Amino acid sequence: MAASQQAQHDKVRHPPGLYLLFFTEMWERFSYYGMRALLTLYLTTALISGGLGFEKSTAMSIYGFFTGAVYFTPLLGGYLSDKYIGRRRAITIGGVLMALGNFCLFALTNTAGLYMGLALLIIGNGFFKPNISTLVGELYPNDEGRKDAAFTIFYMGINIGGFFAPLVCGFLAEDLFKTTIDGIDHFGFRFGFLAAAIGMIVGQVIYNGLGNRYLGDIGKNTVGAAARESGVDVSREPLTPKEKQRTAVIVIITCFVIFFWAGFEQAGSSLTLYADKFVDKHIFGWEVPTSWFQSLNPLFIVLLAPVLSAFWIKLAATKKGDLSIPVKMSLGMIMLGLGYMVLIMAVLQTGSDANNAVVQSNILFIIVTYLLHTLGELFLSPVGLSMVSKLAPAKLASLLMGVWLASTGVANVLGGYLAAITQSLGYFEVFGLIGLMAIVMGLILLLLSRKLVRMME
Repeated sequence: MAASQQAQHDKVRHPPGLYLLFFTEMWERFSYYGMRALLTLYLTTALISGGLGFEKSTAMSIYGFFTGAVYFTPLLGGYLSDKYIGRRRAITIGGVLMALGNFCLFALTNTAGLYMGLALLIIGNGFFKPNISTLVGELYPNDEGRKDAAFTIFYMGINIGGFFAPLVCGFLAEDLFKTTIDGIDHFGFRFGFLAAAIGMIVGQVIYNGLGNRYLGDIGKNTVGAAARESGVDVSREPLTPKEKQRTAVIVIITCFVIFFWAGFEQAGSSLTLYADKFVDKHIFGWEVPTSWFQSLNPLFIVLLAPVLSAFWIKLAATKKGDLSIPVKMSLGMIMLGLGYMVLIMAVLQTGSDANNAVVQSNILFIIVTYLLHTLGELFLSPVGLSMVSKLAPAKLASLLMGVWLASTGVANVLGGYLAAITQSLGYFEVFGLIGLMAIVMGLILLLLSRKLVRMME
């Protein structure tokens, strides 16, 4: 009886390696989101005030290229780790490069430092991002049922780091190290970047110090080497027809979610500029720093992820079973579109001119927008990570995780273009277009869901 209860307990609880990867990802996301919260403001703030003085449209393009590139390089990083490096080593290489990138932004406050720092961050993320997500899936080799819940917990680590990063880095840049000389404000952006570098270092110390204890040999060898040790070299086996179908499902859904991320990633660009100029940020006489709005999304995720994780498990235990992956993702896209519909109501008050506000909108509009975007993300992103780990053939696991992440790269380039044209077309037109496209694509994916589920089985 006792042995049976222990076995049941082991099925319910998650392996300790999940929580090690949770904290490693938490600190990496602290580094990334801390830097990202400041990047647009840093680019557009005048030189005399501690920024680089770019035109807003140019800054949006740089921001879009950067946030796009950090999701393209996982394709190369996933391939190299599968074939030559191994996932565990790739995560360390990526972490070190990203720490150096943020340190360049701190130490070199000019355009050379900007491009050098962003290049290191782009390359480092390519090694780090696809491999840590793949390791989470490898912790559950014979337990597909708990993967969605595990990835939702892992996603909390991402967003705990994402919640504190804008608060800490924004406070350092816009408050603690802000000085006023002869009536001119001077911001301490470089100290925010330094905090991001320190966060990345902390994460790597935790990961490398406890990796062998909690992860064992998972991810140490390349796919081919691990297969040879087990006696079955899957790296040389051709894909079966079912594996080809499942790979096709990953690619098809990846194309759909581009539209989701193009809208979602406006948070660091056009939504930041809109909140800075068009939203009444005063609460009881105190003005909320603009960068702090980017903490709303991770805060909502930390609050809602455990609820949704428990809901998926409970739903799976019912007769009808859990919602299918395509259905979850289609609902996520529709929620994103509804968030923009809420924001459109704010734009109708403030006016659509990206440079002149008629009046400022109530802060609740942007809070509700972030809430709906967060719900959409929870229906789509952790479920997508779990989907790739379930469906991807072993020989292509990290590469296909890179393909999944590359959708965010394409979306960020597209999102950067959309953010740039808000300066000429106006917020009403661009926000309306994004919201409408997200809803339409979500409905199309919903119609295709049964066909995709049959291909996944």
